[in-house]
Amino acid sequence: MSRLGLIIATFGYVGFFPVAPGTAGSLAALGLYAVVRWVNHPAFEAGVIVTVFAVGVWAATRAEEVLGAEDPGPVVIDEVLGMLITLAGLPLSLTGVIAGFILFRIFDVVKPFPAGRLERAPRGWGIMLDDAMAGVYGHLVLRLGLWALPAWMLA
Repeated sequence: MSRLGLIIATFGYVGFFPVAPGTAGSLAALGLYAVVRWVNHPAFEAGVIVTVFAVGVWAATRAEEVLGAEDPGPVVIDEVLGMLITLAGLPLSLTGVIAGFILFRIFDVVKPFPAGRLERAPRGWGIMLDDAMAGVYGHLVLRLGLWALPAWMLA
């Protein structure tokens, strides 16, 4: 089970990318996002987000044990969750998706309140919750962008 946890936590070993594994994980998440958009059903999208969160908490905890570190760099399932939340339910063009990617990465690095505090939750919970909050921030800013600049960001 530890090996399965590591595979999930690193999103199929994407987290072992030698440069900027969090960014690599966020980019890889766009593949899952493309599948979610192709299905184009809100219940499916919500189910994927909830599943990634729940499985991610478990997998990130296993990965900490296997890698012997707290919030190890190769764990990127949290970035996958954050990207899915950032883009959830929004009818975005490619430009809007790119904007969402950039916004999520900024919020993930800066960790505005309460994301930084959520990161202190134990084990896999902290790993997942801070990126979920960064995803919420990214989502809200994208929604504001859709309201202010709809022609620029809409699909």
